[in-house]
Amino acid sequence: MSRAQISALVFGVGGFGALVAATASNEWKVTTRASSVITATWVYQGLWMNCAGNALGSFHCRPHFTIFKVEGYIQACRGLMIAAVSLGFFGSIFALFGMKCTKVGGSDKAKAKIACLAGIVFILSGLCSMTGCSLYANKITTEFFDPLYVEQKYELGAALFIGWAGASLCIIGGVIFCFSISDNTKPPRMGYSYNGATSVLSSRTKYHGAEGDFKTTNPSKQFDKNAYV
Repeated sequence: MSRAQISALVFGVGGFGALVAATASNEWKVTTRASSVITATWVYQGLWMNCAGNALGSFHCRPHFTIFKVEGYIQACRGLMIAAVSLGFFGSIFALFGMKCTKVGGSDKAKAKIACLAGIVFILSGLCSMTGCSLYANKITTEFFDPLYVEQKYELGAALFIGWAGASLCIIGGVIFCFSISDNTKPPRMGYSYNGATSVLSSRTKYHGAEGDFKTTNPSKQFDKNAYV
């Protein structure tokens, strides 16, 4: 089962890294080429900055100066992604203490509880990231397909797909961690030893009389009687 825990750790830590990259990325939405007036200019927007670039390779980014002027869905996505990254960090720490192949964490029962806790934390991290990315993507698609929306339309950025991938990895790693404790709850197998002397002794018994009495012969006495014959 240690292999399953190693796989779960790889999934969880990989998902945590993807969540960090998605949260820090500025490509949550990009301008669509279909509605762009100047096709050589692109605008990228993220949770923290707005960036603009052109075909010549020059880019300029401007951060959001105050949170009070940021739209509500962006603030909600910020909170969800920060929660996802925090939970992913603590899930990685708990996973290291709960694995069977490590020497920290205490007894097997304590390790099983820590591994289960790590799985739950990873699952919550993935759900937070999935919710935040889906909320942001829903806003983009609603504006894109709205015929009455006359402002600049955007498409889904690369950060959303990275966030969805990281969320999936965290959820898979958390589920594996939760199922990895099943071996610790199983009762240990009892070993049975074969007693050869008992079977030999039972083969030397003789039945005497009708009352069901068993009488054993002592080979040492017979040897004493016949020793001088």
